[in-house]
Amino acid sequence: MKETEFLQELKEINLLQQALGILDWDTQTGMPEKASEYRSAVDSYLYSLYFAKKVGPKIEEALAYFGEHPEELSEVGQAAYRKVKEDFELEHNVPQELMTKYSAAISSAHGQWQKSRETKQFADFESALTQNVELTKELIPYWQKDEKTPYDVLLNQYEPGMTVEILDKVFAQLKDGIMSIREEISEKGIEPETSFLSRKMTKEQQKRFVVGVIEQLGYDFSRGRLDDTIHPFMTGINPNDARITTRWNEHDFQMAVFGVIHEAGHGMYEQDIDDKYAYTPVYQGASMGIHESQSLFNEIIVGSNRSFWEKQYPFFQECAEGAFADIAFADFYRSLKRTRASLIRIEADSLTYPLHIIIRYEIEKMIFNENLAIAELPEVWNQKYEEYLGVRPTNDLEGILQDVHWSGASFGYFPSYALGYMYAAQLLHALEKELSIDEVLASDDYSPIKKWMEKHIHQYGASRKPNQLIQDATNEPLNPNYLIEYMRNLYFDVYQVN
Repeated sequence: MKETEFLQELKEINLLQQALGILDWDTQTGMPEKASEYRSAVDSYLYSLYFAKKVGPKIEEALAYFGEHPEELSEVGQAAYRKVKEDFELEHNVPQELMTKYSAAISSAHGQWQKSRETKQFADFESALTQNVELTKELIPYWQKDEKTPYDVLLNQYEPGMTVEILDKVFAQLKDGIMSIREEISEKGIEPETSFLSRKMTKEQQKRFVVGVIEQLGYDFSRGRLDDTIHPFMTGINPNDARITTRWNEHDFQMAVFGVIHEAGHGMYEQDIDDKYAYTPVYQGASMGIHESQSLFNEIIVGSNRSFWEKQYPFFQECAEGAFADIAFADFYRSLKRTRASLIRIEADSLTYPLHIIIRYEIEKMIFNENLAIAELPEVWNQKYEEYLGVRPTNDLEGILQDVHWSGASFGYFPSYALGYMYAAQLLHALEKELSIDEVLASDDYSPIKKWMEKHIHQYGASRKPNQLIQDATNEPLNPNYLIEYMRNLYFDVYQVN
């Protein structure tokens, strides 16, 4: 077999993947409600073709041949071979009928999740979620290699090499750090004034501001777009098509402004991967944790920076057309970093956010390692929110139905958000050895930050593992202390804790 034949097969697989990506984007942004059943049929059919090719005879032949003749592969071919081999070993034993059933269940579950959000009743989603969990449990034995627990198998799909053993230790350290900061702020801090944050800012005004900001940060609208959805996401279709979405609230500008900055971070990552990896499975993020490091760096590291907001505040006031004309910058900035326990993950402040993730991580562990009954999930969820954050949902919409992930059977994904936050803080520490982020964000040119990320993270796509990227970029493995220290410095400054 020639390398060109191998890469052509990968291109055909990728073309099917692109079609599925566009359909999924449409499902979540514009598909008519009653089209769900027909869309599920299309998704299942295309996915069956995609999956059959991924584990088909041509791929099997290529893996066998190039396993014996690696010298015949170029650098791109070798990177693609490694990724394809991993995927093949993960999936080739899975019966196609089971994967087709799994894909159909996911497609159907999204519609049930949307319906349950309208009724605010978990009961309307319970059967769909049960099916997603049961099918995932059926798949785990086919996916399992040397992982110790069923949930380790799921973690490894989003963050290669990550385990329950590692996360239990890291999350315990992170949780203790956050609790300590919250306690000290509560005892000694001066609460920021925030009443003005609910002032009306129209969707059009918010959009003008945030589009201008993400363009300055480096998101390329000639290769992307911004649309409305229930649950914000980014989908990378190909090198020239990385789409972002958001939802708007005219009396809470932070939701869309920070949400779009977050998704733009994902999009910039996808737009910066080296084009030589196009049409191969290497043209994607190294892991979900690394992907989240880029979105959270944008949203929180940049979005929490005083110099960034001091530079942008006049533009923000201009876009708001007088709504914040009487608010001094210092008061405005402090208001953005107010910390308060909340029920909704994507609306959480940057200090309490990891606690939302730890709750989800512990519940997913209970589902897959302890066989927690699906019917018990709302009560377990509510109890953990009361224990960790001191708040309790009054209905399922502000509780267990808030996230889209389980409707897509994305079990094991949530820890990536907290890992991404820790990676982001560690990358900041490394970046600041070469340039001052304050100086860059106070200037008219933000590109040095993006160029640093492109050099150390973006360009490689999935050709390098997350632990290698972090080690190479920061000269040490994952270290949660950088995030704890970052949050302590930020919040003690905002809350004027000496």
